[in-house]
Amino acid sequence: MSQVTERCVLAAAAASALTFVSVCGSVQGQAYPTRPVRFIVPYVPGGGVDFVGRTVAQKLSETWNHPVVVDNRPGGGTNIGSELVARSAPDGHTLLVGGVPNTVNMTLYKKLPYDVVRDFAPVSRLTTAPNILVVHPSVPAKSVKELIALAKSRRGELTYASAGIGSSNHLSGELFRVMAGVDIVHVPYKGGGAAVTDLLAGQVSMYFGTTPSSVPFVRSGRLRALAVTSAKRSPAVPDVPTIAESGLPGFEQSAWHGLLAPSGTPLTIISKLNAEVVRILRLPEITERLATQGVDVVASSPAEFAAFIKQDVAKYAKLVQTAGIRVD
Repeated sequence: MSQVTERCVLAAAAASALTFVSVCGSVQGQAYPTRPVRFIVPYVPGGGVDFVGRTVAQKLSETWNHPVVVDNRPGGGTNIGSELVARSAPDGHTLLVGGVPNTVNMTLYKKLPYDVVRDFAPVSRLTTAPNILVVHPSVPAKSVKELIALAKSRRGELTYASAGIGSSNHLSGELFRVMAGVDIVHVPYKGGGAAVTDLLAGQVSMYFGTTPSSVPFVRSGRLRALAVTSAKRSPAVPDVPTIAESGLPGFEQSAWHGLLAPSGTPLTIISKLNAEVVRILRLPEITERLATQGVDVVASSPAEFAAFIKQDVAKYAKLVQTAGIRVD
């Protein structure tokens, strides 16, 4: 066989292999899902990530012939649940409902068991939401300025809850501590639901909570809202000012929620997931349901979400250094 003929045969074989892989991937994507799908939420039930995850999962269950089950796996600063997904089979049946900790942990932990860029395939950034600074009614402060004055007069006495080290509400608290120049004590929990439970009981003073986990208790009068952490006021609580307009100009820090699959998941499955999730998020009933809790729909493409993740890793690397945040 001549060299030219041999090269032609090898090229044809390679082309056939690529075609086979392409066809197999296409067929797999068309058949997906073939069994129940798990949404891993790395928090206890009741927080913002859990709320968004369950909202999307319920609608997907109605669309597909297989249920989408929310599986709460709290602990390790969201690393337990995140690693579980990173190590799962890349077939689209185990997905992560991620958030801010997945990007901040890249700097916060010296030995992270996964890499958010390398080990995950972004599906879509689902939503974004401000945190809301709420206090227990026993705290004698009805504005941000009054809270800052109180914290300065009672150094080290006021406590703030969070859904865990590196969570969005923890970062809001640390940014507040640095910008206001106050000495407040961080009390981490395994999720927003647990943090709110202790705040309602008066075990902690304040919480930079997600809007879904906090707004219902503000409306019922069981918590007092002082400000939101976003640059603009939230439509869910339009009468509540921003922290920036309440005495700390330039303050801004919000939560985000996104869907990620294990790296190596076929593009056909990623595309199908993205199309279904984006369709669901844009349904008027879903948009309205999320908006009443102060959650804004993003519904990005996989490429847009991938770019956002890289930017967020760099953004929080700076905050971790500036605030001196560390895992004890």
